[in-house]
Amino acid sequence: MANRLIMETSPYLLQHATNPVHWYPWGEEAFNQAHTNGMPIFLSIGYSACHWCHVMEKESFSNIDIAKTMNEHFISIKVDREERPDIDSIYMTALHKMRGQGGWPLSMFITPSGQPFYGGTYFPPSDRHGLPGFSKVLNAVSEAYTNRPADVFDSAEQITSAVKAAFEQTYSSNSHKSLSDDTLHKAYSNLKEHFDPINGGFGSHPKFPQPMVLEFLLKYYDRTGENGAITMVTHTLDRMASGGIYDQIGGGFHRYSTDSRWLVPHFEKMLYDNALLARIYLHAFQTTHNPDYKLIAEEILDYVLREMTDDEGGFYSTQDADSEGEEGKFFLWTYNEIEQILGQNIAPILCSHLGVTTAGNFGGLNIPNVRETIEELAKAKQLSTVDLQSQIKTAKKTLLEARSRRVAPSTDTKILTSWNGLMLHSMALAGSILGREDYIAAAEQNAAFLLNNMRVQGRIFRSRNNKHSYLKGYLEDYASLADGLATLYEATLDTKWIEEALSIVDVMIELFWDSSLNQFFDTGTDHESLLVRPRDLMDNAMPSGTSIAVDILLRLATLTGNDSYLSKASSELKTLQEFMQDVPIGFGNWLGSLDFYLSSPKEIALIGPKESDSRQELMNVIFKGYLPNRIIAGYDPLDPTSYFDSPLLQDKPGGMVTTVYICKDYVCLAPVTNPSDLEMQLWPGETSNFRIII
Repeated sequence: MANRLIMETSPYLLQHATNPVHWYPWGEEAFNQAHTNGMPIFLSIGYSACHWCHVMEKESFSNIDIAKTMNEHFISIKVDREERPDIDSIYMTALHKMRGQGGWPLSMFITPSGQPFYGGTYFPPSDRHGLPGFSKVLNAVSEAYTNRPADVFDSAEQITSAVKAAFEQTYSSNSHKSLSDDTLHKAYSNLKEHFDPINGGFGSHPKFPQPMVLEFLLKYYDRTGENGAITMVTHTLDRMASGGIYDQIGGGFHRYSTDSRWLVPHFEKMLYDNALLARIYLHAFQTTHNPDYKLIAEEILDYVLREMTDDEGGFYSTQDADSEGEEGKFFLWTYNEIEQILGQNIAPILCSHLGVTTAGNFGGLNIPNVRETIEELAKAKQLSTVDLQSQIKTAKKTLLEARSRRVAPSTDTKILTSWNGLMLHSMALAGSILGREDYIAAAEQNAAFLLNNMRVQGRIFRSRNNKHSYLKGYLEDYASLADGLATLYEATLDTKWIEEALSIVDVMIELFWDSSLNQFFDTGTDHESLLVRPRDLMDNAMPSGTSIAVDILLRLATLTGNDSYLSKASSELKTLQEFMQDVPIGFGNWLGSLDFYLSSPKEIALIGPKESDSRQELMNVIFKGYLPNRIIAGYDPLDPTSYFDSPLLQDKPGGMVTTVYICKDYVCLAPVTNPSDLEMQLWPGETSNFRIII
């Protein structure tokens, strides 16, 4: 029999809809029931691609005896953390206060008023590997709540106070200190100390890609010419792209590596990871002109369009780690299987390239990872590199077709506005850099879809599934969507996208900016009342809502001349400068925004007929080299509706010949009309458009 989750739309919640547990979704009904019955609440938070969430669902939540205990002694609430990052942030903070660490599934026991008093992550059904069994935990918590309520509520008060203090703390005692390059230099030095020179990345294991940190290092290299910064970026990108964390057959990155070598991943794939990683590979390609980075970016985005995009243009959230009850099964191979599919001529070559052996590298099976480069193989086999590349590309396509006939991991088809905004940005950027009209078209379709379906009367919704949009959007939803639209405007110079971005940003400020505290909150003023109003500032797996908001405000301040945008952004940056330099691994996107603030962005105005070849040629020049801190605006003088009221465009006439103005602080160089002159103005003093890294 189905429980109350059967009426939900989240695929993660629906996975629990037939559990014998009497699950409630988060809402008044559950809390009223807990108050009426005088029962504690068991709050379980997870997401659809979470391996251990699935394990606990099968072991405990499908267990009749455990479910009986839960139903008799608790009101049980199930939450999808991807839909409700506010709830997850509050109770994950509580878990960190209790245990010093966290993870998912997040298992938290709370009072009928929502105060946490005991928690953990995964619990096995019975005692195992030093972990208490879930049945034992349930009985112990129920006994304490019934027989020692004073102790329970005293603990709940203490933990709640600690959680509130964590969100309400002032992040820096030097918030009035001027922002300076010192923060960037100290952050770089800190990252250098924690860099893994052998395998790339930071720390040992588990190892996360950290694309926002790599973006900062790329900007730092552009700012200072420090070779150590670009080395950290390229070495990490090379090792990740060669590892098992990258899907060598189908493209796209898995969530993280369980080892330090990027070999064995946690196999789920997340939309936001792939959006951010596509972006850093694109920027690395602009910087180094290394075609391998172009290839990885294209393979990521082609994977997203192939497997993670719905018919209306929305991007899905995640793909599972498990298939047929086994983690990673869909992505693993045997040598014999590949030989049967490809034949005895090409199979040995591909297997040498991807490290596939008869012994295997993962429990007798193989996670493909680059062990011999194409150049090394070509030399060893005395083959043409070009021919070998073609053969391997064809072989991979054949394996991908064969893999598609396997039982695939499930896909979480809900569409999240903030994650879509990140991919919208990357898709539009890729279209501009790589000259891929299909990426531009996908970005435009996605933007139209989000504006038409995720916005009602000016308010942005968080999530959509089965053609139903729901949940009030968070700061990250508004900021990410505006950021993606602004990037799409720079790719197309279609005025409607920037006007939509500005409209969304103004509503964002109205809902999320607290003028008395000079700061953003994650939830809007019209959001439901929670234990505390969350304000999560760290850049974790994806950038924090506030750091995205700061970034788009800085860009729009330059584009519009709006000093209010600039003051809000600088106010937030000042409160975090100590954290940026001391804990840069958790503030990568913030550091990128600070780099923008401390620079004098190149202001690029392009005026010319939209359909002219010269306009496209000049656009190609603008995008083929790395310009981290630049703003682009333009219009078609033959189309008055394409003009956008920006200081960058004022007093800049145009005609049938496309003209580009390169400015800084609204002071411009001489206008140019041909690509070579534009290159010289964008990259003065350089012998090449690209910084070729040897």
